[in-house]
Amino acid sequence: MAGRPLIGVSTYLEAGARWGVWELEAALLPAGYPRLVQRAGGLVAMLPPDAPEYAAATVARLDGLVIAGGPDVEPVHYGAEREPRTGPPARERDAWELALIDAALAAGTPLLGICRGMQLLNVAVGGTLVQHIDGHAEVVGVFGRHTVKPVPGTLYADAVPEETSVPTYHHQAVDRLGAGLVASAHAADGTVEAVELPSAAGWVLGVQWHPEMGEDLRVVRALVTAAS
Repeated sequence: MAGRPLIGVSTYLEAGARWGVWELEAALLPAGYPRLVQRAGGLVAMLPPDAPEYAAATVARLDGLVIAGGPDVEPVHYGAEREPRTGPPARERDAWELALIDAALAAGTPLLGICRGMQLLNVAVGGTLVQHIDGHAEVVGVFGRHTVKPVPGTLYADAVPEETSVPTYHHQAVDRLGAGLVASAHAADGTVEAVELPSAAGWVLGVQWHPEMGEDLRVVRALVTAAS
């Protein structure tokens, strides 16, 4: 047990979460995230929004980092105006998670971005987003599935070499890739479904889908292995 790497996972901070008789502000995370990391061999630390200046010290205590899915990235971070179908901003999360990403890249800490986390990784290194696409979140509140095809020779293809069906729920996507990023998987419609940073000192991967909602451990197991 002592040898299991410590993986930090960013979390929501919600104003009105309910459990039992309580309705209070809560730092929370869908249980699929910690369960996925645990099943892949890691220990989990939840990282609710904090002051960005503490990000480097936080990352220094971790062996790996997951930036979790969640609300839309505020378009100001990639120099765009908000479009009508873009969700309300989550400014505390944006600031905290961008600082965590910067700290992980600077330290060479293994980093996995999931859905919003992949989009935020792209934005952190200068990329932009498409603010709405159709067909990737067909029913509100219900995860769908589609296939993704790996790009041979990439970090993602090393972990998952075949075309595979993945759980998906998003309405935004990568537009212009950030500096140094390469696309390492695509959906059938050409949407970028995974990105990675080959020039980075550490292991850096983002996936557009939600592995925490499925049974395939290979992506998170690769993170845990890199963090060990």
